[in-house]
Amino acid sequence: MTNSTIQTTYLVTGVAGNLGNSVATRLLADGQRVRGLVLPGDPAVARVPAGVEIHTGDVTKPASLEPFFTTNDDSDLVVIHCAAMVTVSSAYSQVVHDVNIGGTANIVAACQAHQVKKLVYVSSTGAIPETPNGTLITEPDTFSPDDVVGYYGKSKAEATQLVLDAVRTTGLDATIVFPTGICGPEDYAFGPVTGFIMDYCDGKMDTGIQGSFNAVDVRDLADAIVAATEHGRTGEGYILGNECVTMEDMLAQLSDLTGLPRVTKIVPTGVAKFLGRGADLYNRIAKKPLRMTGFAVYNLTRNNAFDSSKARRELGFTTRPFSETMYDTITWLENEGKILNQEEVLQAA
Repeated sequence: MTNSTIQTTYLVTGVAGNLGNSVATRLLADGQRVRGLVLPGDPAVARVPAGVEIHTGDVTKPASLEPFFTTNDDSDLVVIHCAAMVTVSSAYSQVVHDVNIGGTANIVAACQAHQVKKLVYVSSTGAIPETPNGTLITEPDTFSPDDVVGYYGKSKAEATQLVLDAVRTTGLDATIVFPTGICGPEDYAFGPVTGFIMDYCDGKMDTGIQGSFNAVDVRDLADAIVAATEHGRTGEGYILGNECVTMEDMLAQLSDLTGLPRVTKIVPTGVAKFLGRGADLYNRIAKKPLRMTGFAVYNLTRNNAFDSSKARRELGFTTRPFSETMYDTITWLENEGKILNQEEVLQAA
């Protein structure tokens, strides 16, 4: 008797990154067949989970995607497009354009050529227009780079509309997810939240800003993205956000978790924006980038209240407490030797 069950192969771009790695880990735990795309010469390939079939390629080079999309059996292909180039600058960047927009166009074309069963595109809440403070931000139906701030958000908005256009004109089965900030252990790119924790633990932060964070544990994101491959509706988008945490609360939690002194000096929003503009001017003159740029200040002082009820309802999206994510991240940073643990702090004092 012939087994008629069709195998599914999951193609994960950006598998060497924190999110792609977490998605692959989740799929492997479910017993799925996973194939990952890694840039040539990327040392992060060493951290890709064992069991992932690694393919070398570049989303900006269509020919390199052919082996990634080609299988020797009749398995269904499900594509999870995580690969992206992040920038904290508001200025146009050719490489960001090529990866985020051109690369997504190439992935969409490959999905169409190989008749994939499903595409889940990882966009960003940066692609969604901000609403006034006091209102929840929900998923729009259309996207334009002119409606958002910062070139990363603009590139993601254009790429998101590109995916939606393919859904509406070619029948591509694609679902889009919009994570807020991504955080959690194994963040070897040392993104904004991880960098914030490191600066605090290194004593480089004696002042906070009157603003807020909205960041999701990468493990919770991975769960939701895998769920989207099965339950995400065609042409629909899902915000994957967390509780909005003020910087003051975050600094208090960090003090509780590390035993380090609490930062109590908080700069008002207006002053922070002025300092951010000064930092941008310094960057242009000295060509020495600072962490606290005008765009970074914008991200902290903007409306960060995102409505994830649609994802919770349709994808079963859940988030662990932000304090748990910070605890796990601090523990990971200690184990990596990036920050001192409490015993080492006392010895150093």
